[in-house]
Order: sequence, then structure tokens, then C-alpha cells
Amino acid sequence: MTGPTITGWGRTPVSTGRLTQPTSVEQVAEALAGASSRGVIARGLGRSYGDPAQNAGGTVLDMTAMQGITAFDPESGVVTALAGTSLGDLMRWLIPEGWFVPVTPGTRHVTVGGAIANDIHGKNHHSAGSWGRHVTAMTLVTPANGIVTVAPDSDPDLFWATIGGIGLTGIIVDATFRMHRISTSTILADTDKTPDAQSVMDLMTTGDADYEYSVAWIDLSSTGSKLGRSVLDRGRFAEVDELDGDARHDPLAYDARELLKVPITAPRGLLNPLTVRAFNEAWFRKAPKRHHRRNLTIPAYFHPLDMLGNWNRGYGPAGLLQWQIIVPFGAEETMHRVISELAATQVASVVNVLKRFGPANPGFLSFPREGWTLSVDLAADVTRAGPVLDRLDRWVIEAGGRHYLAKDSRMRPETFAAGYPRLDEFRAVRDRVDPEHVLRNDLARRLEMV
Repeated sequence: MTGPTITGWGRTPVSTGRLTQPTSVEQVAEALAGASSRGVIARGLGRSYGDPAQNAGGTVLDMTAMQGITAFDPESGVVTALAGTSLGDLMRWLIPEGWFVPVTPGTRHVTVGGAIANDIHGKNHHSAGSWGRHVTAMTLVTPANGIVTVAPDSDPDLFWATIGGIGLTGIIVDATFRMHRISTSTILADTDKTPDAQSVMDLMTTGDADYEYSVAWIDLSSTGSKLGRSVLDRGRFAEVDELDGDARHDPLAYDARELLKVPITAPRGLLNPLTVRAFNEAWFRKAPKRHHRRNLTIPAYFHPLDMLGNWNRGYGPAGLLQWQIIVPFGAEETMHRVISELAATQVASVVNVLKRFGPANPGFLSFPREGWTLSVDLAADVTRAGPVLDRLDRWVIEAGGRHYLAKDSRMRPETFAAGYPRLDEFRAVRDRVDPEHVLRNDLARRLEMV
């Protein structure tokens, strides 16, 4: 089958399939009924880094035409939205009404369906959990049972298999979820610069409970006494009386715009140990040692990279590889080993994030659990990265950790199975609602999920 080439945000791997854009539930059902042997998968805005929204030789349903809010209670903040609705649109529509999305990753260019399928997390997992915790119901089109509505207390196995299930239990067409009430669109942020990894982890352990949101940028190019030096940003939404006089006139103002675009793909080799070290040094130096109660906008605090369109082009023609792992509390030694190895081998890039997660939800394939999560962006053509990450993969699994499917483009099947012990339970639910395995994607084939 020929068709357009499709990639994730990392621009690697690439596959070719039939891309179609349904505008109704009926068209989604028709696509499932008429699927070829290569199957069907849904796709949102393409911000998964790897291949969960690709289906080589099969059909990919672009769900972005099915967007909008179908119900909203302004008193409780409960919303029902179509699956192709972006978090950016939800914010644009509802922040002026005093409601913020319950969870947001580092980009607002994520659909409601994608948020569920990848069970997205953000800077507030320690206080609010992942997206699935806030969903009260969703409508799926399944190959075996057609259109079904599921909730945590109505077919809970299918509900929790769908949360984080990367689209393999049904095509999500809408969802009902709880928004987060806010009085202003301003974040009161505290910044602390720390000299090493242990210092930032200590600060997060002792202080994250006092904040709604917490995230640390970590330098993975410095070694020795500077190993893992970090800039920790924590905050909460301000109350109206905490704003200055001008801001109080429009406390829920929201303006999210793209300021610049990366016009071309960067030349191969632009990101190398020398340039990465120089950038990280400049980034660390510019941060204040300690700066509390800064007023930040929502885009500046949550989505700074969205201000730079097509920023993924900066990683060169081979694309971008993102590696995100979690290790449980008690495995801090493993996290330190990972940080040390990345720094010593000089394969890390500039977008390196450390967070502290709270308790897991019941999702069979949901990534977040209590522990430390680290995400690292690499140029995909760094040839020495593969062996290094393979070695780190083993350490993560030995420590009881796992890898995030939405970011993955290189994991081995045995690594995936070891990190997700409820895989067989997920497969049993999937076989019930899709016995012919009509729902397929490249990630599931690569990781031998089916």
C-alpha cells in the first residue's frame, strides 16, 4: 500500500500507510470494518516521539477533524470533548473561564485522545497523578463490540487497559474529564540552582509536597563535582490578591503564541559534545541561584518549547531520539549511575528533565509510578548512543523501572515486557474487544505486544 510517509515528533522511524481523516463516529466504525490485514490505528497531533501513531502498510486515522467541546459544567469543571480536541484549544477556551487542564506535558499540542492513549503526565504528577486519574468516562469504537462507553466503574478492565494502552483497545472518540479550577493564569514560581544531582533530589524529596508543580532541568554534560547540577523550578497558580495592580484587571488573561519557527533542518553534527557543553554551561549560569515568587505565564512555565515552532529540526536530518525512564524510590543509586554514565559518555543533549512521581493509577500500561523519572533528548545519529542506552536499559529494569512508550523508538521487546508486568492482563482485555487484532501500530509490532 502506498501513501504518505508518517513519523512521530522525533522524525524517526518513518513508515508509509493510508492516512484518512474521519469526521464522525460512523466513519470511524467504517474504517474498522473495512480494515486490511495491516489494521488501523488512531493518530492525533503526532507529538509522540516514536511510532505508536504509525501503521506501516495499514490505515492511520487522523482524528483531528473530530474536535470541540460537547458538554461543559462551569460549576464543576467537568468537560466532555471530542478526541481530536487539543489541550491548547481547551486552554484557550477555558482558562478565561477559570479552568486549566488537569495535567499537561511539555507541549500543548496534544489531543484528548492522545492524552488518554499515552496517559500523559506533567509537572504535577506528585500532586495530581496522570491524565487517566481525571477521566470519568470515554466513548470507544471497538472492533468486536462497536461503540461502547466505559468508566472506572463500568468495565473497569477496558477502561484501565485504554488508559496508556496506545490506542490498541479501541478508537477513542470522546472523553469526559475534570478540569482544574484556577483564579489566575499566573504561576508563582520558585527557582533553586543546585550544584549536583544529590542536592536537587534532596530538595525535591523534602519540598515538592509544598508545590503543585515541580520540574528540574539537569545538566548531563558536566562531570566530577558538577555532576547532575540542576535548575529546579517549582510553583503553583497565584491567587488574585497575589498579583500586582495591572495584572489584577485581567487575572485570567491567556496568550499562547509561537514566537519563532526553525526554518530549516540543522546540519548533521551541530549537536555535539562541545556545543552541548557550551549550551548547558550558559543555561546553568543564567539561572539565579535562588529566586522565589517569580510571576510566570502559563506558556513560559509549562510550554516554553512551543514558542519555537519545529524545534525538533534542531537535532539534524537523522531526527531526535528521546529516552524516558523511571526507577522506584529506593533505587536512587541506579539513577545516579545513569546520570554519571550519560555524563561520562557525552551522549546527552540539552533538554534533560528530572521529576518526582507520585502513586501509579491502575492502568495496565500506564508509565508513571512512584519514583524518579528522567527524560533525555538525543540526536538520533549519535552512533555511540545505542550501546550506552542498551546498558542503561538493563540497569533500569534490574532496579524495577521501565520506559515510557510515548517516547520510545528503540526499546527491545524483552525490555518492554520486563518493565510492564501487567502486559498479559492488557493482552487479555485487548483480545476480548479486538480478537482479530484489527487495531495495530508499528510500536506494537516492534515490541511484540500482539
